Formats: sequence, structure tokens, C-alpha cells
Amino acid sequence: MAGQRQAVLTITREARGRVPGDGIALAFGYWPGRGAPVVALHGLTSTYVSFMGVAERLGGRRPLFALDLRGRGDSDKPSGPYGMAQHARDVARAMRAFALGPSVIVGHSMGAFIAAALAASEPELVAGLILVDGGFAFPMNEAARKSFDSGLANRIAQLQQTYPSRQAYRDFWRSQPQFPPEDWSPWTEAFLDYELGGEPPRLQPKASPDGVSVDLAEGMKTREINERLEAIRAPVIMLRAEAGFIPSQPPLYPEPVIAEMRSHFPALEVHTMQGTTHYNIVIGNRGATALADLIVDFSKRCLSASS
Repeated sequence: MAGQRQAVLTITREARGRVPGDGIALAFGYWPGRGAPVVALHGLTSTYVSFMGVAERLGGRRPLFALDLRGRGDSDKPSGPYGMAQHARDVARAMRAFALGPSVIVGHSMGAFIAAALAASEPELVAGLILVDGGFAFPMNEAARKSFDSGLANRIAQLQQTYPSRQAYRDFWRSQPQFPPEDWSPWTEAFLDYELGGEPPRLQPKASPDGVSVDLAEGMKTREINERLEAIRAPVIMLRAEAGFIPSQPPLYPEPVIAEMRSHFPALEVHTMQGTTHYNIVIGNRGATALADLIVDFSKRCLSASS
């Protein structure tokens, strides 16, 4: 009616549930919005809640459908199989259960490798890919490999630790360089709270160490992963962090690696997010804001081209 103020869509909490994967059930979060949903896939030991900040910064401009991958979060944790192709089959099954057509797929870290596997095996489901600090495998020099291996070994060991309370778990991560004080927020605390399972005083991260180890081993198969990329026909964007796992490290994807990526994707569009690390590029304010804006712009381009 004339004179009425237009309603503003406000997203306060996601819908949570479970959806069929490939022979298992996957937990998900869904934040409503306008248009076709964007599908978000998290990293190696993470959960769908890592995308909470992105969803809030989207502010209803696009719906966001984020999954806990098998072996993580509240999804089923079978003894196997794992691997990028298996995760891609799970995602495809979940997308079809929600009757999703061609979608923009956002993958962070390992989620980017899964997004690429999905685009190669199920091209009809993928309108475009946003690879966030992941998706392309490359040989590392000795120093980079040592830093990478050390960081992941520490993380896998930490998955087997127990904590007396959620506050103790928060305090542990507050003391680590992965979450600088300026990026600590309610998003960080919600992510860490959800990551723990069990009951006090024996709370433990939910991710399956065995599943993580299998997925990590596959991630070292450089040739196999990059051959898969040759089959992708959807547009691809790389959003990379300025630093590695912590602020003092060089980026995981330096310029020579980006140049090599362009041999697979000549039209690759690359955005570097200043002031971010591999961790906070998704859950920190700067990274979440930039990624949300990129999702809106890229979705318009990809989905209008596919319609």
C-alpha cells in the first residue's frame, strides 16, 4: 500500500536439520533469502557453522545452504568411505533432496576440493565455483611443507583432546594465533561451541580423526586432483587469504601457484582478501563481508548465464 515502508528481511537464526547424503544423513544449516540458494562446504575439520558470519553478512540477499560433511559436526560418521569424490556424492544427493538446480558452490579449504570434484562429476548441479583458499593441489617447497604438516598434525592431535567446558575450549582458542583478538566475535564462539560434542567434563571436537586423516591423505594426490579440474566448465573464482594459517605466514596460494592455476582455468578470477588468514577468511568480519558481497555479485552473473 502507498505510504507503507517496505519490509526489510532480517536473518536472526538458521533453520537446522538433517538431509540424506550418499547412504548417510548430513546435518545442515539453511539461512533464507532471495533467489536460488548458494551451497557452502567447509574445511577439513570444520562444520557448517563456520559460514554463520557469511550468512549474516548476506543478510537475505541470497539463501545459504551449508552442510556438515560426513565425519564432521552432527553428520553421520561412518568408518568409510571418505575422500573428495565421496563427499561430492553426498553433496549431490543432498542438493537433489532439496530439489536444487544449478547452484553457486562455495568451498573453503578442503571444501574447495570437494566443490571442484562436484563440478567435475555433476556439472548440471554447478553454475559456478568460489574456491576459498583451496581447491588446487601443488608441490610445496621444504619450508612450506614443514609448516603445513606441522599445523595439520597439531590440529589432528587436538581433535583427540577433551575439555571440561565450552568456556575452556573458547579460552584455548583465544590463546592461539589463528583467531586474532580483532576477529573474535559471537560467530567465533558459536562455531567453537557447535564444534564440541559430549558432556562436561569430557567435551571433545566432533570431527572424526580417522575420516580427517583419510581425506588429508587424498589431498596429497596432486596429479589426481588437478586432472579432475580439467573437466570443469563452470566459471571459477579464487578468494585467497593474504596469510597462511597464522598472520606471520606467507599465503597458501602465492603468485606462482595462482599462475599455475590459470593453466587449468585461463579465465580464473582471483581476489586477495587483505588482513585475513586461512582461518578467519570465512569466520572473521573482513573475510565474511567480502565473501558475502562476492557471492551476491558472482551469483547474479552465473545464474543469469545458466538460465
